Amino acid sequence: MNDHLQDFIHYLMIEKGLARNTIMSYERDLRSYILFIEKKMMKQSMNEIERVHIVQFLAQLKDDGKSAKTIARHIASIRSFHQFALREKIADHDPSIHIETPQAEKSLPKVLNMKEVERLLDLPNNGSRFYLRDKAMLEVLYATGIRVSELIHLTINDVHLTMGFLRCIGKGNKERIIPLGKTAQAAIQDYLDKGRQQLLSPKHPTEYLFLNHHGKGLSRQGFWKNLKKTAQVAGIQKELTPHTLRHSFATHLLENGADLRAVQEMLGHADISTTQIYTHVSKTRLKDVYKQFHPRA
Repeated sequence: MNDHLQDFIHYLMIEKGLARNTIMSYERDLRSYILFIEKKMMKQSMNEIERVHIVQFLAQLKDDGKSAKTIARHIASIRSFHQFALREKIADHDPSIHIETPQAEKSLPKVLNMKEVERLLDLPNNGSRFYLRDKAMLEVLYATGIRVSELIHLTINDVHLTMGFLRCIGKGNKERIIPLGKTAQAAIQDYLDKGRQQLLSPKHPTEYLFLNHHGKGLSRQGFWKNLKKTAQVAGIQKELTPHTLRHSFATHLLENGADLRAVQEMLGHADISTTQIYTHVSKTRLKDVYKQFHPRA
C-alpha cells in the first residue's frame, strides 16, 4: 500500500498542483492510516479494506484524543486516497464512500480592533536597520490580507507601486492580484529606497523583497519572532498568530461594507464558506458594541 501512497502523492503534486504543506499533511495522515490497516487489521491490499476497518481507525483516533477537526482531515485524506485507487483500478471498490465527517467546532479567528492595528503599525523608528523592512511587511499584511507564507515569497517584480497592486502566488500555485493602499505603497518605497540595500549580500543576490540579516529570503519563523516582539513593544495583550493581520484585514473590510465575494477573491479562498466566518466575527463585534453602549442592552 505504501507504493500506492507514493503514486497518490505524485498525483497530488503533478496533476493537482497542491501546495507542499498540503501534500505533507496528506502523506502524514495516510501513513498512520496504512500502518493501522496493516498492523492492526492485518490487511495487505486496497481491495481487502472495508468500511468497518476505516471506522475502527477513526475510533482509534478519537480514543487517542484527536479533535473533530483532525479526524475530519484524516477522513478527507482517506477518501481522496480510495477514490484515487478506484479511478486507477488499484481497487474495485471505495470503502470510504459512506463514512460521515464529524462536525468540527468552528472557532472564531482572533482579530485586532482598529486602535490595536494602529498601535502595531505606528511604532516609532528605533534606529534598527530592520525597521523599514518590518514596517513594510506589517503594512503589506494589513493592506492585502495575504498569508505570511505568501508575504515572504514576494519578489521585487511582484510589487507594482505605480499601479498600486501586488501579485501573489497562493495555495495550489494560484495567482491573484491584490490592491495596495497608499500607506503600504509608501512603506514599501521607503524600504526599497533606504532599507533593502543595507540587507543585500553580494554573496547571495536574490529577488526576494523582504530579506533577513544574511541577505536571504525571510523565513516564517523569522517573521513570527519579529511580530511577537513588535506586539510586545506596542503593548498588545491579545494572543497573536501569524494570521492575525489577515483576519483583521478581512473583518475590518466587511465591517465597513465590503462585498463578501471581493473579500473572498483577495484572500484567495476557493470556497466562499471559508470567507463567511468573518461575517460571524463582525456580528459578534457588533453585539459587543451594542451591549457596551446601548442604555437598555
